[in-house]
This record gives sequence, C-alpha cells and structure tokens, in this order.
Amino acid sequence: MKELTFETLLAVFQEMFGATLFWLMLAAAVIITLAYLYVLIRDRSLSMRRFLWAQLSMPLGAVAAVLLTQAVTNSHFRDIGGPIDVIVLLIVAAIGAIGVAILVYTVQSLLRRPGAVRPVQTYDGGQGG
Repeated sequence: MKELTFETLLAVFQEMFGATLFWLMLAAAVIITLAYLYVLIRDRSLSMRRFLWAQLSMPLGAVAAVLLTQAVTNSHFRDIGGPIDVIVLLIVAAIGAIGVAILVYTVQSLLRRPGAVRPVQTYDGGQGG
C-alpha cells in the first residue's frame, strides 16, 4: 500500500467492521448529523443545559468506541504494540466522544420542544395559597 486513497480506506474499514456494520454505522452517522443540523437551524442557538449533558456523556462515548473497535477487530489492550496503536486508539476515542455528544444533544433537542420552559416552583414562605 504505497498510497492512501479513499478507496483504500473504504476497503480497510469494510474489512475491519464487516460490510453490514460499516454501512449501518455510516448511515447512522449521516442521519444523526442531518438531525443535528436540523436542530441547530430550528433552534437558532445552542442550549447550554443540553450542551452540558452532551459533554458529560463524552467519556461514555469514548470508552464505547474503543471497546466496540476492539470487539470487532478481535484485539485487546495487551495487543497495543507501539505509539501508533495508542494514537489510533485515542483518535477512535475522540471520534466516539464527539459522536455521542452530538447524538445526546440532538436527541434532547428533538424530544423537547424549542420554546418549552419548565414551570418554576416558588416558595411562598409557608403562607399557602
């Protein structure tokens, strides 16, 4: 492999994950990205509360991506042989973290209407009524 082309990458990923899983993951990524863009255009701003929850979910996405990659490729942490393996795992973790953050933000935004505000409960000092 002297040149890194798009076709080569496509073949490698299909070989690693299997054609069905690869294309399902790619389709999910496209659908989630389109839904995220729809939410951003619809709401015209970012919700910091939803963004916080999305950020808090990022470590779970990173771990899940690394574990999925290791399960699919039949490898283990003991198989890490050098710096390039660590770099690849960090890239996989970063992609998983970002993907889950986008997914969480999008799902939250689609489940709650854009202008929906929670009712504020006030304390009346024990006066009642």
